[in-house]
Amino acid sequence: IPFGSNDPSAEAVRLPTVAGQFLQACYFKTTATQRKGVLLFGIEFGSDRWSCLPYCEALLAAGYDVFAYEPRNQGQSDKIPEYEPLQWLTDHEIADAQAALAYLKNRPDHDPKRLGFFGISKGANTGLALMSREPIIRCGVTDGAFGMISVMVPYMRHWVRIYNSNFLVHGILPYWFYASIAKAGIRRVQRKRKVRFYQLEAALRRIRQPLLMIHGAADSYIK
Repeated sequence: IPFGSNDPSAEAVRLPTVAGQFLQACYFKTTATQRKGVLLFGIEFGSDRWSCLPYCEALLAAGYDVFAYEPRNQGQSDKIPEYEPLQWLTDHEIADAQAALAYLKNRPDHDPKRLGFFGISKGANTGLALMSREPIIRCGVTDGAFGMISVMVPYMRHWVRIYNSNFLVHGILPYWFYASIAKAGIRRVQRKRKVRFYQLEAALRRIRQPLLMIHGAADSYIK
């Protein structure tokens, strides 16, 4: 998990949410003579806001401002009691992303026409969810994005195959059968953790903006 160092060139931002918490964020202004646009950066699970720099140094030099924030219960942002974040996207992270977007809309130097998103792993998932409902985001880049059901089902097939090598059990049973079991499990975990997990697969169908999705061929977790 990448971490960065506090950079004094960034503008420190304490970002309020509708739930009353505050998020720690940083705003980097481009080093180019003319700004081309503004990028909202989604950090990966367990990382901090300064981790955006290795990804965005070339973008800052090319003319883009970059805004990165830490969602609740991550980094130095406020904590919600009894909430333990996982790699899966929940309603908490969606609300935090919307708060970050509202902040960018209301800045005195905001750019209403040139707002993009760049996200890594769980932060990429947040960006896809945001793009599906916020047309002000004109384009997006994701690295290592993943859905929930589409990750669970291949692992479910793998685990069943370990305990039962009969192809009739693990090979012929259709995708929807495993997906229905996965959804039932998700509902139980939601009640236990008092959160709502976000189904990214449905959101992807609503995205109409230009989107570049990057995924490492050597990724051992998400195939």
